[in-house]
Amino acid sequence: MNTQTLNPTLAAQFGTPTDAEGYDIDADAFGEADERELARFMAERTCLGFIYHDRREYEAAVEAFYHVDRHQFAHLTDEEAREAARALTDAFWAKDDVEQDHIDGADVDPALDDADWSPVEEALSRRAEIVGMDDEYAPKTTEAWRNHKTGGDYWTPTMAAQRHEIAAAIGDYEEKPKYGRSGYGHLTARYLVGLELHDMHTERHWKEAAGVMADYYREILGAQEADR
Repeated sequence: MNTQTLNPTLAAQFGTPTDAEGYDIDADAFGEADERELARFMAERTCLGFIYHDRREYEAAVEAFYHVDRHQFAHLTDEEAREAARALTDAFWAKDDVEQDHIDGADVDPALDDADWSPVEEALSRRAEIVGMDDEYAPKTTEAWRNHKTGGDYWTPTMAAQRHEIAAAIGDYEEKPKYGRSGYGHLTARYLVGLELHDMHTERHWKEAAGVMADYYREILGAQEADR
């Protein structure tokens, strides 16, 4: 996730963190139509969180991720959801700190692969503990972020980590009914597509990312509703 100056209009297309106040409601009251609206809102907050990270706006990133986590993890209190979002944001900032001495524009020093990524993993471990995710979430996400910059396989650890986040959100990760069970499933694949679109850093791709992530969150919300 490259730290670069983005077009100021990109964030505007998703609104601002203050727009989230209109969603300060009980998610249990949502019907099917509103579930789609909430999923879209969560997708846009996810994109905003990434944009604010790229623009080095820490508190805005925390706020954006908080409005995702408070609905994605229905078992958390508001305070816990905010702390989970802060831990994720801290991990992004720790990642930047690790990378800053090893990246010059498009050039990446191979030594980045052997740098000390423990602050990143520690922040992600804190998020996992707050949310109740499997301990593997932190090292797999750290591996994915490291490989993303150094040119390695980041898609496999990304999906492995995301299975744990999904399981924490809906209580379990739904297996395929018959074939292809060795794969990571369609939900993790949707999340990965969202990240791939993020890497393009164009307005069109941001809008596509929001669409993909809206489907991702809608299924999570639907699984939560089915369990009530």
